[in-house]
Amino acid sequence: MAQGSRLQGKVVIVTGGGSGFGAAIARRFGEEGAKVIVADINVEGGEKVAAQNPTSLIFQRMDVTQESDWKTAVDLAFSKFGGLDGLVNNAGTTYRNKPTAEVTEDEWERVFRVNVKSIFLAGKVVMPRFIEQGKGGSMINISSTGASRPRPGLVWYNASKGAVTNATKGLAAEYGPHNIRVNCVAPLLSGTGLFSMFTGMEDTPENREKFIGNVPLGRLTEADDIANMCLYLASDEGSFINGTEMVVDGGKCI
Repeated sequence: MAQGSRLQGKVVIVTGGGSGFGAAIARRFGEEGAKVIVADINVEGGEKVAAQNPTSLIFQRMDVTQESDWKTAVDLAFSKFGGLDGLVNNAGTTYRNKPTAEVTEDEWERVFRVNVKSIFLAGKVVMPRFIEQGKGGSMINISSTGASRPRPGLVWYNASKGAVTNATKGLAAEYGPHNIRVNCVAPLLSGTGLFSMFTGMEDTPENREKFIGNVPLGRLTEADDIANMCLYLASDEGSFINGTEMVVDGGKCI
């Protein structure tokens, strides 16, 4: 893809940037002129993504459930690039789709720590820095179509994403007066290796066909679909978009 300038001069942190949606978002943002901190607990994945565009992307190891790691990442944005314009809260986790009574307490804890506590910590650490800078900012949270259309088997994952979407709206209302925009993106399932985790079905061509049969546009989400929506929300083109849930699902939730 040709280099663009839609994020020229912007500095953005992307969590979970070492694979899947996060890697696509980090790459796309770098192509459009942003300086990106690729934050991930997976060092190998994160370093690999950053190495694809070393002039624009740098890797920082980060556990999104630790406040100290948030402070380190934000401090890095300021010390290396002089500030922070955007944050994509993409890091997330799930457990395998199964009867809800079989979900362990550890699985429940992990899902809420990674998916929800991370956004609590982002609010606590990043928002004051945005305000201090005085030029606003854009926070983008990756939610899920399951936030508003939960289905059996992933009850607590979907509930965690419901919290993400709700918190997005609350943060948008609270921080809008500082010109800080907070939006979320709700993807449909993608083909990034988690098909069986999310559906509880084996990842076979037949099962994919069955799932895709309910999507009017006839395919799963691709990572670039999400990267392009995040690009719009992070750019000045999205300057009046605040508190929204951008559903990227090919019409599945109609």
